Amino acid sequence: MEIKEFQAWLEEWDRKRGWDRVEPSHTLLHVIEEMGEIARRVLYLEGYKHGKTEEEMRSELSAEIADALTLLVKLAAQFGIDVEESLIANMEKVEARYPLEKARKEMELYEEAQKRKRTG
Repeated sequence: MEIKEFQAWLEEWDRKRGWDRVEPSHTLLHVIEEMGEIARRVLYLEGYKHGKTEEEMRSELSAEIADALTLLVKLAAQFGIDVEESLIANMEKVEARYPLEKARKEMELYEEAQKRKRTG
């Protein structure tokens, strides 16, 4: 499925239910709520929290990411933003901002900082 197709489907789906009248600020609150759900699953998968299997957490994480993405697509639609065009523009922006050598150097610095944190 193309992103444009998904965005069009979601707009029609919302319209049929009357949910196209939801304020964008409320959609954003739902995005934030889903991000909290994602955070919880990441904490489990990294071992910070315990109680569920990795398989359960990965399945739940997948569903929560899909929920958050759906709501972000809805938020974009509420402001007339074409998500596919935005993603293409973002690809061009990050390619220019982070050429390969710069990105590799930044990753080295990141890994060094993480190592220092772990070893104190």
